[in-house]
Amino acid sequence: MKRKTKRFFGFIAFLMISSLIIAGCSNGDTSTGSDSSKGNGGSGEKVNITMSAWGNPAELKVYQRALDSYMKKNPNVSIKLVPIPSDAYEQKLMTQLQGGSGPDVFYVGDATMAKLATNGSVAELSEFMNTEESFAKPDEYAEGLWGAAKQGDKIYGVTVDSNPLVMYYNKTVLEEAGVKSPQEYYDENKWNWEAFDEVTKQLKDAGKEGFIAERWLMDTWIWSNGGLAYDDEGNYVLDKNAKAKEALQYLDELKNKDQILYAGSLPKGQGLDAMFMSNKVGFVAAGNWLVPMFSQNPSLKFDFVPFPTNTGNKREPVQVPTAYMSVSAKSDVAEEAMKFATYYVSKEGQEVRLKGSGNAVPSIKGIDDVVVEGSPVEHIQYLIDGRDTGFANGSPRMFKGQIPGLNIEWEEQFDLMFLGKQDVDKTIQKITEITKQKTEEYKANQ
Repeated sequence: MKRKTKRFFGFIAFLMISSLIIAGCSNGDTSTGSDSSKGNGGSGEKVNITMSAWGNPAELKVYQRALDSYMKKNPNVSIKLVPIPSDAYEQKLMTQLQGGSGPDVFYVGDATMAKLATNGSVAELSEFMNTEESFAKPDEYAEGLWGAAKQGDKIYGVTVDSNPLVMYYNKTVLEEAGVKSPQEYYDENKWNWEAFDEVTKQLKDAGKEGFIAERWLMDTWIWSNGGLAYDDEGNYVLDKNAKAKEALQYLDELKNKDQILYAGSLPKGQGLDAMFMSNKVGFVAAGNWLVPMFSQNPSLKFDFVPFPTNTGNKREPVQVPTAYMSVSAKSDVAEEAMKFATYYVSKEGQEVRLKGSGNAVPSIKGIDDVVVEGSPVEHIQYLIDGRDTGFANGSPRMFKGQIPGLNIEWEEQFDLMFLGKQDVDKTIQKITEITKQKTEEYKANQ
């Protein structure tokens, strides 16, 4: 009996010592040397997160950099990027979210944000972002970039980065047509509507397309003439603003002279990016998202220039397209999804994605050097300048972005204008009628 008792107490002592050793090992420093290590939550349990986004192959590689960085520092987390084609993105995402099968984190376009922020599909992030678990804080972002993602004090998405508009120009096309460089015009303070008219005429005469216009660019063209569609308090003024009308007439005239081509009239499968790379067009307008793809083509020579103006100023404000990172309200791993989402949009996350030939410029303060240094584009600074003076969809000057569906309604009317199915006056009249109706419905539901 004594032998059995001794054996029993000996076994208990062994277990106690083993437990202390294990506990001592567990309490050791497991930090990776970066704040990103807090992303594992200390649980060690395997977490699977799905993320959806749109983008061309080069852009998807840029996104993947942040996923890889986070997973390396948080080995218990697995994140799968599930791309959705841009032309079907909103419809598919909305269907998935409504059916409860959507991704945990996902990009939301600035025109879609208002819908998701008001229909309960996305989680409210303000409370989480003000905790120590968040990698990013609300006050690190410029107020003008929130757009519809911020409803009062509540945040439903965070800008992943920003993409102020510039004009890309194909140096080879312009040189072969004997066209003076837009940068020369700009340096002389002569990069204006008159110069753009002359340049696109020269390109047409050389058998090239001058510029490919898109229906969603109209706010920037209106501002380039000192016009407004909405004033700085968010009041609709397009129908009363002569300079706004003049801007639409200017574009309509260039189209009628065949000096610009409307993207909506291109044959199916033929995009403006392909035309630019094949030296068929002189100018396209975009943010930095075309740079990763264009810079992979060693024979393509291109640069940026601001939009031409008709105000006497060298530059005017531009639209700042931005996507938001949101978290599904129905995510089974909501807390871990929020941690990753705030990492993706944090200083570290944006540095990882945007350094070198990233597809945007930072939306967060203090890291502009990551895109300026080593950029394949000589005048990358024009993007930074555009961000600092431009407006995101949903801001007062683009208040239509706060009203679900109104952006699309406007674009459909501009589509009819560019296709020659209605004139500028009719276009403004229809937009005014639609805006009045949609705005009244929006205010009634507030």
